[in-house]
Amino acid sequence: MAPHHLPFYLAPANGTDTLMVLMGIFLVGAVFWVGTIYWRLHSLPERMAHKSQKLQFEIVAILGLLSLFTHNHLFWVIGLFLALIDIPDFGTPLRSIADSVEKIAETTPGDGNEAAPSPLPADGQANAPSTEKPGPVKAREQSNV
Repeated sequence: MAPHHLPFYLAPANGTDTLMVLMGIFLVGAVFWVGTIYWRLHSLPERMAHKSQKLQFEIVAILGLLSLFTHNHLFWVIGLFLALIDIPDFGTPLRSIADSVEKIAETTPGDGNEAAPSPLPADGQANAPSTEKPGPVKAREQSNV
């Protein structure tokens, strides 16, 4: 007494359930789609901080990882706020000042034991430009003295 024409959503007695297969495929696709939305939303602070300074980017990335593994959403919110705030760059002006001071002092970084040049020679007289050309005779006279 079964009807000859069953609706499509009813499975025949010896066939596959087409609606269940379609819903299974849809469910797997929906889970992947929601997962990609979740991952994009989760990485939002890190993508925003990518254009900023390296230190700020690293802190935001660490906060994102902490929120991912601890399930504590406060880390994600702090990372989002930190990514939105533009932290001033103090390193570049300080590095420029240090380079200028080194250039003025004519030293290189790491040379701490160089003596400052003395404005007077060892005999205490000021350096007057000499009009004589030093030659072999002058050198011989100085060595005999």
